[in-house]
Amino acid sequence: MNPEKKTSPSRRDFLTTATATGAATLLASSSHVHAQGSGKIRIGLIGCGGRGTGAAAQALNADPGVILVAVGDAFQSQIDSSLRALKGEAGIAERVQVTPDHAFVGLDAYKKVIASDVDVVLLTTPPGFRPLHIKAAVAANKHIFAEKPMGTDAAGVHIALEAAREAKAKKLNFVAGFCWRYDYPRREFFRRVQDGAIGQVRHIHATYLTSPVKPMPPASERPAGMSDVEWQIRNWYNFVWLCGDGLVEQACHSVDKILWAMKDVPPVKCVGTGGRDMPNGEGNIYDHIDVFYEWADGTRATMAQRQIPCQHNDNSDYIAGAKGFGNIRGGHVEILNDAGKWRYNGQDKNMYQVEHDEMYAAIRRGTPINDGERMARSTLAGIMGRMAAYSGQEITWEQMLKSQENLFPANLGWNMTLPIAPMSLPGKYSVS
Repeated sequence: MNPEKKTSPSRRDFLTTATATGAATLLASSSHVHAQGSGKIRIGLIGCGGRGTGAAAQALNADPGVILVAVGDAFQSQIDSSLRALKGEAGIAERVQVTPDHAFVGLDAYKKVIASDVDVVLLTTPPGFRPLHIKAAVAANKHIFAEKPMGTDAAGVHIALEAAREAKAKKLNFVAGFCWRYDYPRREFFRRVQDGAIGQVRHIHATYLTSPVKPMPPASERPAGMSDVEWQIRNWYNFVWLCGDGLVEQACHSVDKILWAMKDVPPVKCVGTGGRDMPNGEGNIYDHIDVFYEWADGTRATMAQRQIPCQHNDNSDYIAGAKGFGNIRGGHVEILNDAGKWRYNGQDKNMYQVEHDEMYAAIRRGTPINDGERMARSTLAGIMGRMAAYSGQEITWEQMLKSQENLFPANLGWNMTLPIAPMSLPGKYSVS
C-alpha cells in the first residue's frame, strides 16, 4: 500500500508538551462555558452506531444535568436507530432533546454538531475520522470524549495529539475510550504491578483472539449506484484507512494494557507477522497479527491478535515479573508472589459508565482530565505493530515519531472515485 503522503510534525514537536500555545490559545478558551456547578451540560453525539449510542446513554446517566441536543452521522438510518434506542431507555429519555434541525446527516455532520452550542462532543465514528474531529472540536473549545483508537495512521495521530495538547492548555476535558483504564479491578491490579508487587516486569503476553467483527459482504451485494466512499464507510471495519486493521481498532485495548504495565514507556522496536486466512472480498485488512515488542532494558511483550471464526477465543493478559506473576483472565484479576495470591474484591462498576462519571464530575469541578498523551502512545504502538506485520521489517519507535504515513483520502467526498487499495504484503508495503 502506498498511501498519499502528508508531512507530520517533527519528532521534537511530538515529544515536547505544548506548554507555550500562547496567549491566543488561552484567549480562545476564555469564552467557553465549562458548565461548572449545577447547570445543564449540553452534549452532541458524532457517530450514531452502537458504541456512540452507548456512550450517549452513559453520558446521560453520568449526570442529571446532561442533555443530548445534537447528533450527526453519515447516514440517517443510524441517527433514527440511535435516537429511538435512547428515547426508549428509562431514566434518560426526557433528556434526549434532539430536534429535527439538530440531527445532521453527511460527511460534514461533525461540523454542524460542533457548531450547535454544545459543551461536550462524543466522537464515536470509525477511527479514520478521529483526528479530523478531534482537531475541529478543540478548535471550537469543546470538552471531548473520543473513542479509541486516536487514528489509523501516524500522521493522523500526530494531528490529534497536537489538538489534545491544545485542549489541555485550554483546560478542556479530553477523555479517551481506552476503557480498561477506567475499570476499578484493573486500576488496582496495575497500581500494584507498578508498585513492585511482582518485581521488575520481565515479559508480557497479551491475547486478543476473537471472531470477526463485521465480515465484508461480497461485491455483488453492493447496491447499484452506491459510490465507492459510501460502500467503504458502510463496511468500514474492512478497510485500513477507516479502521486501522484489527490490531489497531480492537486489540489496541491489549496494546494499551501492555504499555500500562510498562508505566506508559513505549517500546523501542518491534517485529510482527500476520496475514489473511479467511476470504474477505474487497476488504484489505489482515485477520491475524502477532507482534513482538522490545524495550531498552530488554523487557519484551508479545501481542497475539486474531479474528477468525470457529476458533478458541481468549482475551487475557499475562505479566511475568522478577518476583511473581500478574494475570488478567476474563473477570479474574490476580497477582501471585511469595506472599501468596491476591485477587481484587473491592468495588466494581461498568467501566464504560465510569469513563463518563469521571468526565462529567471533572467538568463540574473544573479539574480537567486529559488522556491525550497516553492515547497517542498506545495508538502509535498499535500502528507500529501493524506496520511491522505489513512490511516484514523491524520498526522502531523513532520511525513512528517520524512517520508520514497518511491513509486518509484527500478531499473526501461522497461521489469521488476511491479505488480499494490492495492488501499489504511484506516486501511490497512501503514503510513511510
